[in-house]
Formats: sequence, structure tokens, C-alpha cells
Amino acid sequence: MIENSETYTIAFYNIENLFDIENDPLTNDDDFLPTSAKRWTYKRYENKLRKLGSVISQIGEEDGKSPVIVGLAEVENNKVLTDLINSEHLEDLGYNFVHFDSLDERGIDVALIYKEAFFKVENSETFSVYLQNEEGLRDYTRDVLLVEGQLGNEKLHIIVNHWSSRREGEKETEYKRLAAAKVVNSVIARLKNEQSNAKIIVMGDFNDNPDNDSLMLLEKESNLYNPFSTVLSYNKGSLNHNFQWNMFDQILFTGNFFDPDGSNLKFVKADVFNSKFVTQYHGKYKGQPFRTYVGKKYKGGYSDHFPVYVQFKTL
Repeated sequence: MIENSETYTIAFYNIENLFDIENDPLTNDDDFLPTSAKRWTYKRYENKLRKLGSVISQIGEEDGKSPVIVGLAEVENNKVLTDLINSEHLEDLGYNFVHFDSLDERGIDVALIYKEAFFKVENSETFSVYLQNEEGLRDYTRDVLLVEGQLGNEKLHIIVNHWSSRREGEKETEYKRLAAAKVVNSVIARLKNEQSNAKIIVMGDFNDNPDNDSLMLLEKESNLYNPFSTVLSYNKGSLNHNFQWNMFDQILFTGNFFDPDGSNLKFVKADVFNSKFVTQYHGKYKGQPFRTYVGKKYKGGYSDHFPVYVQFKTL
């Protein structure tokens, strides 16, 4: 029985502004053009695709295989996803993707890439988070993405998120992330209403840590388990701000993955993928994510976030 068991890695990665080099008149993508101050050229775009592909192909590598499912944040459109899955390190791994354009002002969305040989997509849809600014006008943000399909004879419901940032202050923006948590809770309630034992995985860049109110609301109301609450420590996280580690990137799931009778998939581990090659090697930022840009200065790295992942074993 054990000999035939399969380990599946499921990951999430905020890939930091994966824009193509074309101007989209409908979004604010002007920072990422060859003519912008950042000088976002085709060569730099190609370099980023290659580097991201190299990271994705190695997540959960202790299992000897690349991840079967990866949620992504900060992708511009279908073109960049097509280019990513056809890039040097991913082209032979059989990935496809699910993506919808949202009304986010910068035109960055969430997406899901998956190995077609292992995960069979049956349904996908998006849910918008309705926000208003101080003037009472709609404040557009990323949609919540739901992808449903079969993995290892198990029906999975995967919800991918990229909640509003803390740019204007943590407390000042908290209501936006609480609003997103309520949308996710309502999606989960609907799924459980349709199938009481639904196996649900919620992943994303939540721009909050596991102990913040928005994640606690998600965990409590939808009865989710968050393994990343114990992964975060003073020297480990998914991103670093002012020399302090945060775990904004997390993967939560329903407790039925722990039920040996009710699940073909058993939770094994959760971790941050922070291999040395994705970090800054030296200087005062040593050990932090090796970024593509710092402000307008091109560094040629990967992303300002590390990927996070969970592993499940078939019983």
C-alpha cells in the first residue's frame, strides 16, 4: 500500500509584477514598458520568466517532482501565463492554467497553473470583493478565483486570493482584507451546502499574518486549518519588511484532510521554499527574497516573496 502512495505538492507564489512589455490601454501598466523609468525590456521579461520557471520547477523538490498545482499572484494576462508555462524549466512538465481578467486597477490578477496529467479541472469561476473608497466610489481589487477538479481520485475546491495591500497602513486598510475574508467564507459556505464534506484549499497572498483578524475570521468561520501559523518565526517567513519576517502567503484547508476514512489525501507538511538561490547572498539584506526591482532599480532577481507549499500523500 505504502509503495504505491504518491506525494503531491501544492504551492502558492506571488511572482511580483509579471507584466509583458506591451501597453494595455485599459490598465495602469505604464511602469512595465520599455519606455518607462524601470526600462522593462524583452530581455528582462525573458530573464524573469526563466527564473520564475526555475523556482516553480523545484518547489517541494524533496519529493523529487515539481508541484502539481501552483496558485499565482500578480500576473497581468493570459500571455504572460502562456509564456511562463512554455519557459525553459517548465515547458516539458505539462502545465496548463486557469485565469480570468479582473477589474484591478493595475491589471494584476491571480491564476492557477496545474499539471494536466494529475489535476483534471472541472469548473472555474471568480468572485469579486466589493470595496468603496472615502468618496463612496468603487475601489477595484483582485477577484477571488475558485478552481474545482480531481486530484488522486479526490474532488478538490481550490480558492486563490490576493487581498488588498497595507500600503496606506495596516489598520487603515484592514477593512478591505476583512471584506475579502467574508467573500471567501461565503464561497466556502456555498460549497459545503452543496457537498457537506467538500475538501477545500484556500491559498493566497493575504497581506496579513496568520494571527491577524482577517485570517482568524477565515479559520474560525469556515473551520479551516492553517499550518503556516506554526511555520512563521523570527527568522522565517514568506516576505521581509523592515527586517521583520511576515507570513502573508499561506495555504489553509478543511480538517477533513486529516480524516483517514474520509480522504484519499493525507496532509504531510507545510513549508516556505527559501532555497539559497532565491535569496540575496550578501549585504544587509542577506537571506531575504532576491527581488526583480527595488523601487525603480533593476536587480534581476525572482520575486519579493518566497513561495509557500503544502504536501499531501495518497493513502
